[in-house]
Amino acid sequence: MKKWIVAIDGYSSTGKSTVAKLLAVKLRAIYIDTGAMYRAVTLYAMQNGFISDGKIAEKALEENLSNVSIQFVYNAAKKQNETVLNGVNVENEIRGMDVSGFVSPISGLAFVRTFLVEQQREMGRNGRVVLDGRDIGSVVFPNADVKFFLTSLPSVRAERRFKELRAKGVDVTYEEVEANVHERDYQDEHRAVSPLLKVDDAILIDNSYMTLEEEVEAMMKHIEKKCHVS
Repeated sequence: MKKWIVAIDGYSSTGKSTVAKLLAVKLRAIYIDTGAMYRAVTLYAMQNGFISDGKIAEKALEENLSNVSIQFVYNAAKKQNETVLNGVNVENEIRGMDVSGFVSPISGLAFVRTFLVEQQREMGRNGRVVLDGRDIGSVVFPNADVKFFLTSLPSVRAERRFKELRAKGVDVTYEEVEANVHERDYQDEHRAVSPLLKVDDAILIDNSYMTLEEEVEAMMKHIEKKCHVS
């Protein structure tokens, strides 16, 4: 069976995970949620006191990072993979605002990226995979068969994220979510290690005014052409 890799990068709350999951189903491929992996490390740091008063105890986190085990388990009822951190399902916890507020600084730590990138490469090395994140096409798999870069207006992304959180029962205001979107954009673009950027061979998808179905259809056309799937 021919192996290929589809890399999806882009800004926060552009729906990377949602579209990646749908593409993986259509392509009968493995989906790897790299963003969830960084969120899991962030939650681990919070749970173990490595984040205090807004500061990260980088040395302590680095010394304990080998204790972090991240797996994905399939939830048949919800028809989706869920994140397991050291044997505990943390899918809901890692999606909260507390984790969102620190995931960009944690993701910017070189030792964290080295630790997780190697795991991501190992996961994607031997099959047909769809991955989404911030540096999949630029760092993790620079030779990916197809690369996409997703963007949309900050106001549109904030509204999507706000509705998602409120649907989960999270007590948050639109203003808080919008501020978090802008802050994460700045941190992702300006971090010293693997900053968020569109590589030259990535296909730009602006989904501000696209339906999910239109987005999937547009991306599938590129994948079918480049990966010779049908």
